[in-house]
Amino acid sequence: MSTSRLNLFPLACRFVALAFVLMFFTLCINLWTVSDLNSILTSLISEDMIHSLKLSIITSSIATLLVIPSSIMIAYTLSDDTFGGISIVKAILDLPFAVPELLIGILLLMFFSNTPVSGILSFTISGIICAQFFVALPYAVKMCYSTFVGIDNRLKFVSRSLGYSEFETFKNIILPLSRNGILAAIIVTFSRCIGCFGAVLILGGGTYQRTDTLPVSLYLNLSYGNIDMSAASGIFLMIIAFLTIFAIEKMGVNDVIRESGKSKNGSW
Repeated sequence: MSTSRLNLFPLACRFVALAFVLMFFTLCINLWTVSDLNSILTSLISEDMIHSLKLSIITSSIATLLVIPSSIMIAYTLSDDTFGGISIVKAILDLPFAVPELLIGILLLMFFSNTPVSGILSFTISGIICAQFFVALPYAVKMCYSTFVGIDNRLKFVSRSLGYSEFETFKNIILPLSRNGILAAIIVTFSRCIGCFGAVLILGGGTYQRTDTLPVSLYLNLSYGNIDMSAASGIFLMIIAFLTIFAIEKMGVNDVIRESGKSKNGSW
């Protein structure tokens, strides 16, 4: 095979990559061109949009604070080779990746409908947080798990042989070494909570000026034909998503996770 043919392959790959980058960039720019620029800017600072932005940030922050400790404990348990039934647990945790968010919301609504907390979670801000928690938890567990399995087990054995308890080993050895991975999990969890739509719409409801997070606001305004407000919601969501991905790339967390994948349990 000639050298010229071999050189065409990387050029073709770069062309395809550049084409998709330009396509996504064009799609993002189109948010600013769907209507008059002044109208979109006015919508961005409108009272309704500020309410949706504040609600999204507050609920996502609370959900993230609940998700991270839970995901750390779950991921640490799964990273233990002696833990039985690990495959079943992983399959259950992977279910939210394979089913629509709407189904998760319906399942949560049906589960809590006959419980004492039904009035607290159904069509309330607490319901938004609950929906965000269950949608974002698997993402955080995956990232923490990939981080934990990348840590050399010999460090744990040395710590235990020196008389440290398992909790002391976890606190003094595992957590410091997992700092970047956990920080990345926090960022991704927050971003996932911000973008949560289906489960929030079902469990939290789509009440105007009450439970309308940014994705719900986008949906409601689009259904009302209010293009300016829906574009404003989309712009905020795109900015948050970009900042999340950019932060992870700057932290170099992808390298940490990639190295973790080389361990025997690194691939979920």
